[in-house]
Amino acid sequence: MNDAYEASFDGVELPQLLTLSVARKRWRVIFNTVRGIRAFSLVRNQEVVADQSADLTPIFIDAQKRWRAIWTTLRVMVAFVRAGDNIAAEQLDNLLPPPSHTVLNVIPECFSEIAHLKNVKQLHLLGGVPGVASLLKSDAEKGIQGDHEVINSRRYDFGSNTIQKPTPKTLRIVFKSFSDPIIIILLICATLSLCFGIIHHGLRGWSDGGSIFVAVFVVITVTTLSNIWPRIQIFRLSKASDDFSISVIRNGQTKCISVFEAVVGDIVCLKTGDQVPADGLYMDGNPLQVDESSMQEGMESVEINGSLNPFFLSGTKVIKGSARMLVTAVGINTKWGKMLSSKSYDTEERTPLQRKLHELTIHIAKLGLMVASLALIVLLIRYFLGNMRNVNGKSDFTAGKTRIHEVFDALIGILATPVAIAATAIPEGLLLAVMITIAYSTKRMKSQKALVRNPETFEAVGSTTVICTDERGCLTSSHLVVSEFCFGNQLLEEGTFSSTPRNVLELVFEGILSRNIEVSSGSPIELTESEVDNAIQKWVVQDMGFNVEQVRENCTVHSPEIFNSEKTLSIIWTKKNTIDIIHVHQKGEPEIILSMCSYYYDADGFNKVMSMDAKENLTQIFQDMMSKGLRCIAFAHKKVPEKHEDAGGNFNPKLKEENSTFIGCLGLKYPCRPEVQKTVMDCQQAGVNIKLVTRNDLPTARAIAIECGIIGPNQDTMTGVLLDRQVLQNNAEKEIIENCDRIRVMARASTLDKLYMVRGLKQIGHVVAVTGHSIGDAAVLREANAGLSLGIQGTQQAKENSDIIILDDNFDSVAGVLRWGRGMYHKIQIYAQFQLTVSIASLVIDFVTAVSAKEPPTINIVASISAGKVPYATFQVLWVKLIVGTLAVLAITIDEPADELKQMPPVNRKQPFITSTMWKNIVGQALYPIIVLLTIQFKGQSTFKLDAKVKDTMIFNILVLWQLFIIFTTKRVEENIFKRMHRRKMFWGVIVITTLLQVVIVELLKKFADTEQLTWKQWTICIGIAVLAWPIGWLVQRIKCPLEALLHL
Repeated sequence: MNDAYEASFDGVELPQLLTLSVARKRWRVIFNTVRGIRAFSLVRNQEVVADQSADLTPIFIDAQKRWRAIWTTLRVMVAFVRAGDNIAAEQLDNLLPPPSHTVLNVIPECFSEIAHLKNVKQLHLLGGVPGVASLLKSDAEKGIQGDHEVINSRRYDFGSNTIQKPTPKTLRIVFKSFSDPIIIILLICATLSLCFGIIHHGLRGWSDGGSIFVAVFVVITVTTLSNIWPRIQIFRLSKASDDFSISVIRNGQTKCISVFEAVVGDIVCLKTGDQVPADGLYMDGNPLQVDESSMQEGMESVEINGSLNPFFLSGTKVIKGSARMLVTAVGINTKWGKMLSSKSYDTEERTPLQRKLHELTIHIAKLGLMVASLALIVLLIRYFLGNMRNVNGKSDFTAGKTRIHEVFDALIGILATPVAIAATAIPEGLLLAVMITIAYSTKRMKSQKALVRNPETFEAVGSTTVICTDERGCLTSSHLVVSEFCFGNQLLEEGTFSSTPRNVLELVFEGILSRNIEVSSGSPIELTESEVDNAIQKWVVQDMGFNVEQVRENCTVHSPEIFNSEKTLSIIWTKKNTIDIIHVHQKGEPEIILSMCSYYYDADGFNKVMSMDAKENLTQIFQDMMSKGLRCIAFAHKKVPEKHEDAGGNFNPKLKEENSTFIGCLGLKYPCRPEVQKTVMDCQQAGVNIKLVTRNDLPTARAIAIECGIIGPNQDTMTGVLLDRQVLQNNAEKEIIENCDRIRVMARASTLDKLYMVRGLKQIGHVVAVTGHSIGDAAVLREANAGLSLGIQGTQQAKENSDIIILDDNFDSVAGVLRWGRGMYHKIQIYAQFQLTVSIASLVIDFVTAVSAKEPPTINIVASISAGKVPYATFQVLWVKLIVGTLAVLAITIDEPADELKQMPPVNRKQPFITSTMWKNIVGQALYPIIVLLTIQFKGQSTFKLDAKVKDTMIFNILVLWQLFIIFTTKRVEENIFKRMHRRKMFWGVIVITTLLQVVIVELLKKFADTEQLTWKQWTICIGIAVLAWPIGWLVQRIKCPLEALLHL
């Protein structure tokens, strides 16, 4: 049936084919309308025939009424349809672009499904790839022609090449904030208080319950925003990491654009290593091998060509070949886009550190639950034994005498106490601290030229002990430069080239003048076919100040052969315009060029006979240059009369290899970046070894390593730190793995050798980071604990297999990544120390206070609610939780990592997260408030003559201020607490705002927060007790402790 249906389209014109679906819908409406009218008429006729003996007048009257009803209904329907058409037309006019907008008269779905479904029949119906290109008004050679408005019109018609990933679920975060036990208790109490207050006092009684609703709203808002912000930051950075450049043809010119700017109809140039940016069709070029495993796991590579399989799918990768592609679908209309948009954005996926902190949170929560359960048992025993007294001093419970509702009221108050104890003991801010730290760090790192693609890498980076890298682009510049020049038996270094005779430099320039170039002094030279030629051209033209046009006017270049690094010799010949002499120029390796020479130019530019001493001297100079890691290119020339030229314009080959004059030898290198040596030294001092794995030969590799500071000048192959891969014959993998820890430089290494190195280092316990930029580095980047790809030189495949992209290809940015990784880990440790200190102190104080109470907290709960009030002590607990769980997180984690972290050893993955030093600080600093606040609790009224409300207010005030001051002492684990404090705006903002709010709560919100106003003397006492946390913290930090943690958490 489907074949017959598709066959019916043969010969149908394209406009008819594109509008066929609309026509079918209209005919179906007309056909169904006619069928309905006929069916209605048929039923009426049958009724009339069946009852011919009856009086037909009522029947006709009834039929007339029905027909009128039908006619009225039809008129109403027509009016409704017309009104709808008018409204739709008005809306369409508002949505349509201005008259300059060029709309293609095609249906987008007709093209998007071609590549998606690999529909060959539909492609043939549209006239093949040329027909599709014609319909999309895209020229096969010039691409899309037009200005920005034309591109925007295509984006309007066919969509943009962006995929809207599901955003973080805000409602889930809000509901999670409401699940806090303290919030639930407070909401229940506020609701009951609001109801009872209105019942007792009318509308004026809303203030108590309504106020607490406002407070809960503020707390929920702050908590929710603190949880949403890091998720949004990570979400935005994940979108930024998806961007890459593609090459398209527009208006007959090839240009690089962002993948997000591609539109339907673009001609995209693809080559090995590229990611296919959209769905499309093969136009021309070589057959491509494309990896489609991203579409379906386990799928092997497929060949895409112009005959059997011309379909490209977005998100696939070109393994081999080059070709041009016509874009037929972009963004959400591609198969890849539909797959990504259907996936949920899981922000709850935890990193290894988050899982470790989650386990720590569970352990502390269990401890809090045990303490709360113990408090509940003690309170129940004391209550039912009659040990609790009411305000009159009588036993609150007497068996057989106490009424049931009184027992019920007391039990409610007793149960509320352990719930509050357990809730305050849970360190909820630990996981939030990790998320905020990751979000802030990734955002700041992007501004410092490092784009994080995988947030889990932070932990690996902080623990990195080895960095394996090659030299090009990362340690050295990506462009060759002339470093030394040998001529006339002497060696000139950079800065002394100006003493070279002009006639010698002119011959050098003629020897590389293999094609026309246009270079102005100080302008960059675009790399073309040979990077070596470009480096020499830049040296002659820009550094030596040669006039290009003048040299060209004096000679003519014939039959040039451009230098190829795989060859040992390159020859061109030039002819002077003033004389009938041809210069045959040779360029190649020094040994080969020198063997062809019988003469040389001396220091003054005069031609001399090449003696054996001169040849040996030049040979020694060549060896010295190569030992420095320089790439040596020698030049020679020979004058030949025109009669040696044959009819075809060629020379006798024998004339090319004898009696030449040696001009000179250039030493080229990739210069070491100025800051690399210091950065390498900083890494080594921080316990990170740098290993150079390069394809260069051993002398070059050794020279680069010495210049960058990776090895010392006295280290060689005898010390075992240098290895020439070529000397390893069999069992190379075994040799590399066994000696990987000792090797610092591996020369002539392949990508596979680099992979062996990484595996060997991981086997012996190292955490390895690797830099890479080529397609072959993809496997090594995946194998490493942290894969760092280069943003400028790196291929798209290397970037996609990396965890972090170094945007400026600078090794200093790599060292910056290490600093941020360690900084994240240390900031989490700092906050964990603060959180545990506060949790332990609060847990002990709450437990001791609860079990020693002389009366149950019934009055604070039931009596207060029935009176239209709420238990405001719960609000104080909520305020303390807000400080610890949110504000302290912002104060501690929003911070640049300290420079001193570069001198600290890497994070030991086997070391417990809570170290012995941290346990010492936690216990030492928690004991101080426990002792002081319990003393005030039990001796405040009798010894210090404090009123009960004033005593409770002072305890609450001291607890809050103490938390603020211990943030200072925990801000830097084992460091000066005041260092760099003046640069932390977020830190000081949180401290100042929290302090001001605390003053407002105590002094102005007396009714709302159940506090009493304090005198200046009492404020001074509170501040003085809190400030003592500084010297106590300083003394605790000076106490020596064992190296191993007491508890492995």
